[in-house]
Amino acid sequence: MVAVVVHVEPKSAVAEHGRSADSRLEEALGLTRAIGLVVAQSMVVPLAAPKPATLIGSGKVEEIAEIVAERDAGLVIVNAQLSPIQQRNLERAWKAKVLDRTGLILEIFGERASTREGTLQVELAHLRYQKSRLVRSWTHLERQRGGFGFLGGPGESQIEADRRLIQDRISRLEKQLGDVVKTRGLHRAGRSRVPYPVVALVGYTNAGKSTLFNRLTNAQVLAKDMLFATLDPTMRVISLPHGRKIILSDTVGFISDLPTALIAAFRATLEEVLAADVILHVRDVSHPETDAQAQDVLKVLQELGIGEANREHILEVWNKADRLEPLEHAQREASAARRPDCVLVSAVDGSGLDELLDRVEKRLGRSADLYQVTLDGADGKGLAWLHRRCEVISRDDMKDGRMRLDVRMDTDRAGQAKAMFGRAMRKMR
Repeated sequence: MVAVVVHVEPKSAVAEHGRSADSRLEEALGLTRAIGLVVAQSMVVPLAAPKPATLIGSGKVEEIAEIVAERDAGLVIVNAQLSPIQQRNLERAWKAKVLDRTGLILEIFGERASTREGTLQVELAHLRYQKSRLVRSWTHLERQRGGFGFLGGPGESQIEADRRLIQDRISRLEKQLGDVVKTRGLHRAGRSRVPYPVVALVGYTNAGKSTLFNRLTNAQVLAKDMLFATLDPTMRVISLPHGRKIILSDTVGFISDLPTALIAAFRATLEEVLAADVILHVRDVSHPETDAQAQDVLKVLQELGIGEANREHILEVWNKADRLEPLEHAQREASAARRPDCVLVSAVDGSGLDELLDRVEKRLGRSADLYQVTLDGADGKGLAWLHRRCEVISRDDMKDGRMRLDVRMDTDRAGQAKAMFGRAMRKMR
């Protein structure tokens, strides 16, 4: 389908977002192309004061109507939040389908979701959005039909019936996603019995999270130079330099002005981030507005409940170092070296990844110590407990039939182990 893309730029936008109008238009173009639309023309429309009926002024509305007709465009993307009335009026004026920023992101999410959970989340967000758009804009919504009893009674209008059906579907989806949350909780409880800490990748969309995930895990997650290439969470077990195993989790990318409905719908997925022992905030430092993107990510994390108090769990991964000019690369490298919470890497050529894994290991090691436990050869119960509750690094079968194990465990687990094994257990470091 041929589309015209219009970025609406309020006067206060640069101060609020720290971005230029051109870069925000370029992001809107990226979103549009992400679902295979052909862009016939794009433009920035300055906005002094929003108009209740159409958001933008009547002169611009007429100008865009001419462009839409000339280009034979069937769709206009408005990179702003439109009210239902504004969307209806613009569709009438332009004689084309209109999608605002939320609608466009929902379309992308609908195309990308592949798991049952992802599909449910997208449908829920879409229905909540659609419910607010049920205005009397099409003829079939003006019809009256009969009804029975509590289903609406005689004279129920089509729009009221549509709204009620959507609400019924929303309620069913919320129940199904509630079950997903419970299932995820059970999975997390199961993982807590397997002593592997969780390390979650977060970041602005297209920052290179999935490329980094693939590099570290040898997985084949979709990794393209495309906005929202990853929607459904993926997890893999990997080993750190000294043998410690972790669960690495790739998550959905964030974006500026991410609709609240989407954050709510994807909360079940993003709860993996809340439960993570370490959060890797992946940044595209080759992007001219990397700092503004980072602020958008931190804003979403704050909405999820990860505020200043949790910042010690976050490591910044300055990705795409391979795209930096030599001088900028040297400056970024020096800056990262001065900060214990930053690592400069390239997921493409692998530079900096050893340092990243070493930093992750050190972060996780803050709450864990290494112990040596000597067990009788027949102590299967004790051996099973250590494997189930702790991280067994190595095992040495001794000539006298005993087993000597090097085990890593946190303080709480060490207290339980000490009560079980007594003098057979000693701290190594």
